[in-house]
Amino acid sequence: MSRSYTVQRAFNNNVVLVKEEPRGMEVILLGKGIGFGKKPGHAISIDDERIEKKFRLEDEQHIKQYHHLISQVDQDVIGLSEEIIAMIAKEFAPALNEHVHLALPDHIQFAIQRLQNGMEIVNPFLFEIQTLYPKECALAQRAAERIERDFGVEIPESEVGFLALHIHSAATPFPVSRTVRFTNLIKELVQQVEEQTGTKLQSGSIDYVRLITHLRFAIERINQGKAVQNPLLDRVKTLFPEAYQLAASLTAKISQRLQVEVPEDETGYVAMHLQRLLQMPEA
Repeated sequence: MSRSYTVQRAFNNNVVLVKEEPRGMEVILLGKGIGFGKKPGHAISIDDERIEKKFRLEDEQHIKQYHHLISQVDQDVIGLSEEIIAMIAKEFAPALNEHVHLALPDHIQFAIQRLQNGMEIVNPFLFEIQTLYPKECALAQRAAERIERDFGVEIPESEVGFLALHIHSAATPFPVSRTVRFTNLIKELVQQVEEQTGTKLQSGSIDYVRLITHLRFAIERINQGKAVQNPLLDRVKTLFPEAYQLAASLTAKISQRLQVEVPEDETGYVAMHLQRLLQMPEA
């Protein structure tokens, strides 16, 4: 039997959900004009030159959830979401976290409904997101422009930040909730530094950006149990006691939140970055 695709649903002119015959596996196909005029039951050649990208959901639970999603979410939203997902795959890696096929269209539909009703949600992590995930933010801006064009809504900067979180999650094996939790923790750590030093840190300064970036990677290492060696630990504790004490209070909070032990070597590295901030001249 020759292999072909049988159309299950056309989301828009460029995105279709098909079954790969004779195996019966469901596949999302993307390509310019691939869905034009297509109805359920129509055939598409497996060698169709218009096919630019294919996605297949492997997880049985995700497949069930996707079928529920396409019965609840606007088909144009799903189609646009899949095109955005194809952009993410091109910019980051072909193998994405397949949960993005569920999370992104659901988020975009809810965002469109909110914005159409004049309900903008403040993004409390916007600066941190822009600092930690610049590539994701650039791609989120492109996605926002597509949403604006197709649905006639204005996407504010706060919403671009939320889209960036979904893009980051798609490119990693971790859910959006984890990224939000870590980003919130970083924000709290920065606020703690400000409170304990009595200094308002200058957002956007090179040292501030370095600190936020280091905290992100430190949290990732700590959460994954990756050990680091700090040959300067003893000197840091001796030369920078104030920075080390502050770093210890930060890593204590990380330890409490993540329910893991933080190596003293890691605390030493945090202290080294804090020392930069403590030496910054007052504005």
